[in-house]
Amino acid sequence: MKPIVSIIMGSTSDLPVMEKAAKFFDEMEVPFEINALSAHRTPEAVEQFAKNAQNRGIKVIIAAAGMAAHLPGVIASMTTLPVIGVPIKASLDGMDALLAIVQMPPGIPVATVGINGSLNAAILALQMIATGDEAISQKLAAYKEDLKKKITQANEELAEIKFKFKTN
Repeated sequence: MKPIVSIIMGSTSDLPVMEKAAKFFDEMEVPFEINALSAHRTPEAVEQFAKNAQNRGIKVIIAAAGMAAHLPGVIASMTTLPVIGVPIKASLDGMDALLAIVQMPPGIPVATVGINGSLNAAILALQMIATGDEAISQKLAAYKEDLKKKITQANEELAEIKFKFKTN
């Protein structure tokens, strides 16, 4: 089974955040890979990864990084694959990473989700892939329908809570 999504982290300390993406791919039964590569400490490995990802069958790359957060942009500069950046809250409440990832120069786009937003990155990656994959499209539709059911159920449970001045 070959991976179609790659999760790249600047450090294994990012794993607690990126685990949400990995669990989502498992839930959706989508093959993925997960690696730690640093734009600053292992630049040659990042270059080799980025330049070979498409030939290995990768369709979308999710790149997570904190602080200076160069990893997503460096990867995007070396591939035509879509890159989704996940800013990691490491310092300055993650705002430094968010701004570093979202403010890419013209020609090097990185789709960027919210700080520590790996689940949204995973969903976005599958939405991109689903444009050409009906099975993944159906899995996403079922996932979103389940989200709707959870909110409906939560609202029904909320209606049962009693307060003296509550009107609904």
